[in-house]
Amino acid sequence: MAAASLSRVLIVDGDPETPRLARSTFADSDLRFVAVSEPEGAADRSLGDFDAVVCDLSGERFDGFAWLKSLRRDETALPFIGVAAATGSRAAIEAVKAGAFDFLAKPLDPAELRRAVVEAVACSRKGSETVAIDPGDELAEESDTLVGRSRAMLDVYKTLGRLSPTPVTVLIRGETGTGKELVARALYQHGHRAHRPFVTVNCAAIPENLLESELFGHERGAFTGATSTRVGKFEQAHQATLFLDEIGDLDLALQAKLLRVLQEKRFQRVGGSEEIAVDVRVIAATHRPLERMIAEGAFREDLFYRLNVATIKLPPLRDRTGDIPLLASFFLKRLSRELGLPPVTLARGALSCLESARLPGNVRQLQNLVRKALLRSRGYPIDRALVEELLAETDGGAGDAAETLGEWCARLLDEAERGGGPAHRRALEKVEAVLLGEALRRSGGNISQAAVRLGLSRLTVREKAKRLGR
Repeated sequence: MAAASLSRVLIVDGDPETPRLARSTFADSDLRFVAVSEPEGAADRSLGDFDAVVCDLSGERFDGFAWLKSLRRDETALPFIGVAAATGSRAAIEAVKAGAFDFLAKPLDPAELRRAVVEAVACSRKGSETVAIDPGDELAEESDTLVGRSRAMLDVYKTLGRLSPTPVTVLIRGETGTGKELVARALYQHGHRAHRPFVTVNCAAIPENLLESELFGHERGAFTGATSTRVGKFEQAHQATLFLDEIGDLDLALQAKLLRVLQEKRFQRVGGSEEIAVDVRVIAATHRPLERMIAEGAFREDLFYRLNVATIKLPPLRDRTGDIPLLASFFLKRLSRELGLPPVTLARGALSCLESARLPGNVRQLQNLVRKALLRSRGYPIDRALVEELLAETDGGAGDAAETLGEWCARLLDEAERGGGPAHRRALEKVEAVLLGEALRRSGGNISQAAVRLGLSRLTVREKAKRLGR
């Protein structure tokens, strides 16, 4: 796997236009391309140094399909983007059946190339970032870790161990911030398809009118703007693993289509008539109360039973307060290393404050509090006063879930009148922090992708993230 700070993509194509277009398309990013004219030219390079491969499948200079199949026999999880002069649905289907992550028709469209490469690199990164399941004395230093020794977390570890090697569909349930994505990645990495890609879709992050195409792909001309055939996430996850995050946010029409593909293992692209067969291991996650949604007619009962073959329920932090000292210590060590700051200690009073605090954001909120405390501590031990200050900012900024925007603004003005600081500045800082944090979460921490969503430059997003401790 390439170094975390730099993504590298291998291009195998005798046509010099492909690497030229790729480099110009990504001129504003940290992505680097290495081009060779045929597979033999890649023999001296370690594929483990790359995050994705773009390869010509046309067969004019070499048999790209044969090379793709040989890579799949070697059980590499490296996403492979096939490109060819062939057009239409059949070429894309054959490429994906052979093991390609995606397929693009030549002449390459820069926007489609950017989308495919960004998705492939993100998939490669997610699949290779190890998740340690470590309830023992030693916590993993270099990998994401499920931390906790409470009885509730031990039950999670045992369920993970039981379900990982099986092909069953798994539904992960838990409140926001409890670590559902970490558990999904752990299921994948310890499972029987760990040698194939880990494809993820956040169903809440994609507009409803685009989500069907994202999941199932579309044919050229299926709707306005569909200038080429697109491979969907289900095809990308053929013989691999698909993680559907926030599954409770799907509308009823998409729920029906998802139910069909789970039952029959086949579907049609948007605007297509050809049945596409897929073999996908599905892991789904949600924080929503699905049983209540079923009663209200907002979620299909038959889909619920299809997804709920096996369940992992993650406990909220309030049910595992005994794990807070362990979590806080883990985050302090990791974040001090990531931020290049000297390690500091957490005073007993500060720890007691965290243990008694209301943390509706669960582990994610605790991690954010520790990060902010570390940045403000200036190398001194983190005391109770600093933690109380950060908790007051969180409670004062986020507001109660039932509080309207108008009520929140009125409360800020009331606090300003009592000497709580300028309301306008506090409101802007809070909204910016939440918006930036959500953009980074949806992009998996990728500064470039977050910048596109926010409409800001990469440098601006990087500086704001550093200032806000994101």
